[in-house]
Amino acid sequence: MLGNLAPPRIGLLGGSFNPAHAGHLHISLEALKRLGLDEVWWLVAPQNPLKPVRGMASLEKRLTAARRVGAHPRIRIFDLETPLGTRYTADTVKELQRIFPRRRFVWLMGADNLAQIRHWKHWNEIFSRVPIAVFARPTYCLKGLAELAAKRYARRRVAPEAARRLADLVPPVWVFLPTRLDASSATEIRSHRAPKRARRERRKS
Repeated sequence: MLGNLAPPRIGLLGGSFNPAHAGHLHISLEALKRLGLDEVWWLVAPQNPLKPVRGMASLEKRLTAARRVGAHPRIRIFDLETPLGTRYTADTVKELQRIFPRRRFVWLMGADNLAQIRHWKHWNEIFSRVPIAVFARPTYCLKGLAELAAKRYARRRVAPEAARRLADLVPPVWVFLPTRLDASSATEIRSHRAPKRARRERRKS
């Protein structure tokens, strides 16, 4: 009987989560609903190769904040790159597929990442390994859809109406999902926190 169970469908949302915010949660909840996923895994990166070390909160702090923001029975928060020994998304996805061969993974990302994924190491391998769901983000939608990745895989793009089948489709395949736009930005959150932190430090001195 157990052999007839459908393979679990898992959405992978990777990033620095510096810090985790409502936008991450929004994408995750949309993915659960619109892609028919069983779970979403937040993959908190020890250090994003494309981002500076300066200004990056410790991994422990980012994991703690992510667990607070992503408190949901079907969202799981991990630091997987450390035990896997990977640094780049393509390698992480490859290892997860090796370790969990029965799970069907879908890579989740905002339109801002679609706009710059061509800078990721082995980005074509990500498209060839796993279905990808791209979620609308303010000011990035047109730019993302005009970039190299969207153009190169234009014929492999499926309509939003097919999103619930995405996990079952053979990559390369991707979907762009218009959603209620959430303007939450980790950069803006950090910029608002900086003056408060400076005031606290002045009071202590």
